[in-house]
Amino acid sequence: MNTPRDAVPHNVVFDIGWVLVHLAPAPLLTLLREHGAGVERLDEVTSRIDLHEHESGRLDGAGLLANIARLAPREPTAEAVAAAWIDMFDPQPAMFALAQRLRRRHRVYLLSNVGDLHWAELRRRFALHELGHDVITSFEAGVMKPYAGIYEQAERRFALQPESTVFIDDRAENVEAVRQRGWHGIIHVNHDRTVAALRALGVDPE
Repeated sequence: MNTPRDAVPHNVVFDIGWVLVHLAPAPLLTLLREHGAGVERLDEVTSRIDLHEHESGRLDGAGLLANIARLAPREPTAEAVAAAWIDMFDPQPAMFALAQRLRRRHRVYLLSNVGDLHWAELRRRFALHELGHDVITSFEAGVMKPYAGIYEQAERRFALQPESTVFIDDRAENVEAVRQRGWHGIIHVNHDRTVAALRALGVDPE
């Protein structure tokens, strides 16, 4: 889609993971190792538990927890797995503050690949559903980034004009997908670089 690129964005869309919160999976990895699983990194877990199905809304939380428990020769209880799975969020206060400042002058939205268990915890602990004007989660949308369907839903639900929208995400493929639709895109590395990129687009982050 070709759209004018000289408009100053007035819609700012944030990803959640590795943008507003980082992931600290030590409790989950420790639990699995204590029960005999040879895992050292989070991706060694997520690649084996049908996470894509969960975050697309086709595998419920109970099914995901059962898949995680089966990674260990001595299966931990569902309650222990659930507690460890949701105990992995490291909030980024500077990014929360940035979103709150932007909301004074812009429309702010969240668009994230996330499952129901993590989203419930993000709402409970950080009130993320109140940070922006609206939210689309992949498990509710039934489609994940970088597939076009989730961006199409965002354009309809948030009433976005692509040329006046900027998307902030840590993954290059997700940003490239919105650029193909005519949105502006920022690959998030850290707070200061994202603020500088917003200013370069004419968005005042203060």
